[in-house]
Amino acid sequence: MSLGPGLRGRLAQIEQRFAEIERLMSDPAVVTDRRKMRELGQEYAQLGSVMTTIAQLRHAEAAREQALELVESDDAEMRELAREELEKADRDIERITATLRAQLVPRDPLDDKSVIMEIRGGEGGEEAALFALDLYRMYARYAERKRWRTEILSQSESEKGGFKEVVFRIDGSGAYSRLKFESGVHRVQRVPATEAQGRIHTSTASVAVLPEAEDVDLEIDEDDLRIDIYRAGGHGGQGVNTTDSAVRITHIPTGIVATCQDERSQLKNKAKAMAVLRARILAAERERRDTEMGDARRAQIGRAERAEKMRTYNFPQDRITDKRLGYNLSSIAKILDGDLEELTSALMLKDESERLASLEASSAPSAGSRER
Repeated sequence: MSLGPGLRGRLAQIEQRFAEIERLMSDPAVVTDRRKMRELGQEYAQLGSVMTTIAQLRHAEAAREQALELVESDDAEMRELAREELEKADRDIERITATLRAQLVPRDPLDDKSVIMEIRGGEGGEEAALFALDLYRMYARYAERKRWRTEILSQSESEKGGFKEVVFRIDGSGAYSRLKFESGVHRVQRVPATEAQGRIHTSTASVAVLPEAEDVDLEIDEDDLRIDIYRAGGHGGQGVNTTDSAVRITHIPTGIVATCQDERSQLKNKAKAMAVLRARILAAERERRDTEMGDARRAQIGRAERAEKMRTYNFPQDRITDKRLGYNLSSIAKILDGDLEELTSALMLKDESERLASLEASSAPSAGSRER
């Protein structure tokens, strides 16, 4: 496994950028900019591991060159030692190159974020709402297995206890890196508990996974917000339903809206609604930038459109089919109980392999640039 000229060029660019960051981080004008220093510090840390691997590769390649020179020695014992060193250097280069290829895959800067997830019942009425509840429990139990904290920010229950809509936060480092692949439409095929004749119904629920936005990620002008206070409706305690505690926040420039009415405290509702609003604005801004850049991978794994059915849970056949994977999974009950590790890991590996293939293709020299 070797690195082509395109990837070699990327290594040179990384070395240049690393040196540039070191210079910038000692610049007095930059040191006083807290946000800029934070961004540079994160990039410096990310590139630091790549720089270590590059140094290991340079060392292994030098050892190989030295062994090659000694292979032609007149000394038989020296030739044997050189061949052993050459084999070791080749193994080291292959191992280090594999590590370097993985490191060169562009990393999503939002991967370490906590997430705000939104689940809405779709086609199927009451059964769709019950399926939305199943999905919420699945993610909540998965979060519990990962020792992440789950907090419901907003919910709208159906008559039979399902969720017409639920918005919740999963707080944990790296939550977005694993859960972002859950965005899209989930479909269930099963016999509802209310079905007297045993007929299989098909229902859907949409899932949106948004990276939680912090103050340093997004600046929102207070003048761009319209905040409406009103009396909460629907299910809830007496205090919730008889006080003007519900909050609706509208971001006027984008028209993005977030509401919360679950708490008795108007301040708590406002804080929760603001967290959702920030996440939605950040996601919309990211999509806008991708569109402007002509991102060829907008439909990539993990960025599924909500209208796209990306996974089916077939209860009669105990089969889960994810259209992005080349195989099916079984044990639906186990997965709905939060055992998502196999599925999320497979989707992460699929995404990484696709991004590496894209990276290699973009680094390959064009036909017109080849030597004649």
